[in-house]
Amino acid sequence: MSTQFVLYKGIILPLFHMNTKEVVVIGGTVMTIEGQLINKSYYQMYINEHENVQPIRVLGDAYQEELQKDLPNLTSIRFAQGEIYFHNRDFEAAIFKWENITGELELWARKNIADAYYESGLLSNAEDLYLSIETNNLTLKTEVALQLFSLYIDRGKRDEAVEIIKRTIDLNPDYPNVTEIARSYFEDQQDWDHAIELAVNEAKRTGSIDWFETVNTYVKKNLTKSLNPNYFIQAIFELYSLDKSKFEELTTSLWKSYKDEESYFTWLREVNHLLFNLEISRNDHFESLSEFHYQTYFSLINGDYSIKALENLVPDLLTNWLRLTVPKHTVLVSAAVLSWNELFPTSISMSIVSDAENLISETVSNIDELEECLSLFEAIIYWAKANDMGENNHLKWMVQQLNDFDTHHLFITGLSGSGKSAFVNSILGEEIQDSPTSSLVMFKDCEDLNIYEITDQENVQLADFTHFQERMDRRRNALESIIEFQQPFPFLYEQKLALIETPGLNRSYQDRYEVLQYVQMADTLLFVLDANAPFTEMEKGVLSQIIELAPDIPIHFLLNKMDTIVNEQEAIRIFDETKSKIQSFLPESQVFAYSSQYERGQQLVELKGFIESIKDTRNIADKRLAKLLFFIRTTISRLLQKRIDVENQLIESVRWNEEVVMKLNGALNQLKDAEAQKIKAITRSYRAIKESIQNEISNTVPKILQECSELIKEDSNLSTIHIELNEVMNNRLQNYLEQEVMPKYYTSLQEWISRSKEEFEQGQEFLDEMAEGLNSLYGEERIKTECDFKVLDDWHRDTDRMTSRFQLEKVNVLLRNTASQFLLKSAGKLFGALSQNKAMLYNKYKAFVKNDSYSEPTEIVIERFFQQFELFEKSLERDITLFFRQPLKTLSEAIEESLSQIAINQDILKKMNTNPEMFRDPLTLFEVRLRQFEWATIAGKGVHTIY
Repeated sequence: MSTQFVLYKGIILPLFHMNTKEVVVIGGTVMTIEGQLINKSYYQMYINEHENVQPIRVLGDAYQEELQKDLPNLTSIRFAQGEIYFHNRDFEAAIFKWENITGELELWARKNIADAYYESGLLSNAEDLYLSIETNNLTLKTEVALQLFSLYIDRGKRDEAVEIIKRTIDLNPDYPNVTEIARSYFEDQQDWDHAIELAVNEAKRTGSIDWFETVNTYVKKNLTKSLNPNYFIQAIFELYSLDKSKFEELTTSLWKSYKDEESYFTWLREVNHLLFNLEISRNDHFESLSEFHYQTYFSLINGDYSIKALENLVPDLLTNWLRLTVPKHTVLVSAAVLSWNELFPTSISMSIVSDAENLISETVSNIDELEECLSLFEAIIYWAKANDMGENNHLKWMVQQLNDFDTHHLFITGLSGSGKSAFVNSILGEEIQDSPTSSLVMFKDCEDLNIYEITDQENVQLADFTHFQERMDRRRNALESIIEFQQPFPFLYEQKLALIETPGLNRSYQDRYEVLQYVQMADTLLFVLDANAPFTEMEKGVLSQIIELAPDIPIHFLLNKMDTIVNEQEAIRIFDETKSKIQSFLPESQVFAYSSQYERGQQLVELKGFIESIKDTRNIADKRLAKLLFFIRTTISRLLQKRIDVENQLIESVRWNEEVVMKLNGALNQLKDAEAQKIKAITRSYRAIKESIQNEISNTVPKILQECSELIKEDSNLSTIHIELNEVMNNRLQNYLEQEVMPKYYTSLQEWISRSKEEFEQGQEFLDEMAEGLNSLYGEERIKTECDFKVLDDWHRDTDRMTSRFQLEKVNVLLRNTASQFLLKSAGKLFGALSQNKAMLYNKYKAFVKNDSYSEPTEIVIERFFQQFELFEKSLERDITLFFRQPLKTLSEAIEESLSQIAINQDILKKMNTNPEMFRDPLTLFEVRLRQFEWATIAGKGVHTIY
């Protein structure tokens, strides 16, 4: 055997070649001719007997000897000489020798020439020559391919390298180390797809455990999780018959890798189908596979998936789990099969169901049922909270109390007036309650005073005893709270007891149920009777209801108020008769005579003995477990009903909000109409005042100006009279406007503001009535329609400021350039000093001043008078809008809020109706888990479930 060493990426890999072709023996070593050709050791055939002579000399002598023959054949000698030159790195001489080779060695010589080019660094020449070699010799073809593979790596031709090595594996996979070379290359390049493909294919082809372990290595490194699970099924199927331990290891590795991937369900279907078709049994001891089935099953039924997604998956999963389960899972998987089959009949084959029934009846349960049930309860509560189904604090509190196995729960109830609270006070040693209780109260021993109020929505610690008394005095919604009262209670500490006192049961059947729904918390029930009227028909009715709700809870009686009986003989008679009636109704019940007025020490001693006698501590854990199962079932039923209630609430909320939106829109439109009406009324009122003042000014100003004609005298200087008159006219206009018009205008504006206030008050009154109607719809003071009366203050301030003083800008009454004035002024300047013309001009001027209409100056005066009021007038509409702004905003926001709530609720309803299983399926799966635990409990403990 000859050994060839290949250097790949710094790693020396051995290649072993052994062919059935021609074999030669050289120096005692067996070697094939192909092995010599591969190693370029063909020349050794010539020097086998001349080991101490230089090979080149030996071959030279052989060459000369061959030349002496008549028909010399120098091909093999030249081939061998080329090898010697190659080994001595005389590549040119080697190529020269190999170029003249013909016959059987020709293709090997061409391959060697390519090798020489490769070694010389002429990679392109080498590649071309390698590619030109066409042969049917599988060994030569493989060797050429391997050389091309190395060359492509050196030239950085990654795709070509991958292609040639894959083709080589397909062509000759058993060629020594070819798959190892490929694997090393793929791993070095981090080409995991090809590496995984190689490992899987080789594992299936060769059945080599090493290759299966290589696959498992890739899986554990999370390199395979993006591949379709079906890719590995055939491989692990074949591994099962080779090595069951390795089969389990690879299967669980794949299981773990797919767990958080989108293809997880595909993997579960594929592996279930595979396992279903394998001859597996519980004797194979597949510990890890059983554990993975356990974890997978419980993760599938935790409420995150729909039944539709599981109905074709879980039956096969459970079937396979039962077939391969290990002892610690036997009861659990059997219970799982039976519970699934109960809710989904015929989904699991009857042979598997029968097998599960036999196993669960024959196997001792090693399951911590309490822990499992608590886990289920927590899962349900977590789901309920995540799906807006409430905090369910009452249930959480009750389960927490059930888990306190060191404390015996004594449930104290009876009709109102029986003296329950007085009895509780007497044994607690102080006046805890000074009035009948209205809520369920648990009294527990504790080192410190702690008082908690538990509602379904929250847990609140009450500040002190006073707050506790306030809660006890409350009657409205009192049953919505549970009170837990903790402080040092020696009697409770000694007896390891917790007292649960209920409100009186003098109510209707449904009202009593609100109290008695907590009766399952009791380990023992103590029914308090009034010795003056014991064991009445009403009390029998209440007891019947209690027995119906909790048939397994022992009931005993306290005959209270015995001190009120007239004498001892009568007391004994009443006690005996009452006890006789009770035991004919409840034969196992005991009766204890009690009075809070008797000597307390002796009473407590006797009471302790009585309580010890009625405390049944046998199988307390099993009984509490049964109660826990009851609460889980109750929770599931409540949540199913709550889902219906939620849908109805959403529908009602949509309807109510639509009605609210309709009424709000009506109110908004009415408000806008009112706003428009007020804008119209108030602005019209203002403009009426303005028009009145305008008319007055229009009538008065011309008269004032005309009356100025009296100032024109015959001796007036007509050349300057127009200037003097213009001054006087402006003064008279200023006095008129400031002293007459402005005060009148001010008064009118104040009256207008008063009338506007009345308008605003009417508007506010209208809005208040509207808000009252809307708030009655809301049931609270939700809509506030307070208008902005500051607008009136702003108007007062603005009108005061604008009417406090007025300065008229001078008006050019007689200084304008009208034709008449121009002629009079010109004439006055020309002829004013001439007496013969003065009388005529005087008459003309006076007549002109007296008879002019003064329309233009009047308009100017009006314009200048109202100029400062223009901005005020223009802002009136804006101010009135500001007055109504807040109510408008409030109504608009309320509409948007209701519309938003409608959209949200409709979206939830759509999802609920489109996907009703979103709520139903998780609860159904929780019920599967519940039945499973009930099966396990029955198998392990013989405990009866409570329904």
